[in-house]
Amino acid sequence: MAGADLAALVEQPFELLQEIERRSRAAHSGQGEGSAPAEWVGVGFRIGEEQFVASREQVREVLMLPDAVTRVPGARRWLLGIANLRGHLLPLIDVKLLLGSGRTTLRRTTRVISVNHREVPAGLVVDEVLGFRRFMDHEFANEAAETIVRCDRFLDGSYQRGDESWPVFNLFDLVESNMFLQAAAD
Repeated sequence: MAGADLAALVEQPFELLQEIERRSRAAHSGQGEGSAPAEWVGVGFRIGEEQFVASREQVREVLMLPDAVTRVPGARRWLLGIANLRGHLLPLIDVKLLLGSGRTTLRRTTRVISVNHREVPAGLVVDEVLGFRRFMDHEFANEAAETIVRCDRFLDGSYQRGDESWPVFNLFDLVESNMFLQAAAD
């Protein structure tokens, strides 16, 4: 029955449903005839004046900057403090300051990206979240241009669309780095 014409099955409802299910499963697994090209989806955000994208699997959620943040005595300046977000304590990190590019100016557009890491809870404070960004595989380049905010070691290539470049920021590499894990002030 593979590849049957749906119109031919109009008088056979059970077989019609089977064929629709088969096509749906094939399309979902990327094996369908004429299946769409592979697509990568990430969350776009801005640090300073530069835009980046992180894999959506690395982002748990995007939150507003909380009103109450409790400072942590003896912590580095980039650790803004701990916030209670939906009943979970989350350390808030000024990514721009961590990378040595100055403090993030807190504005109406400032957001917290909650990293979806199993062992290292972190809320990354960024200038703005730009929403989901979808790219086709052919738009990917292994190299990423040098950045102003000095995050080159955390970049996994970039997506190019027209004149825009979207460096892929690996949030897991950031939160697993020694620089990040050493939050105690000297």
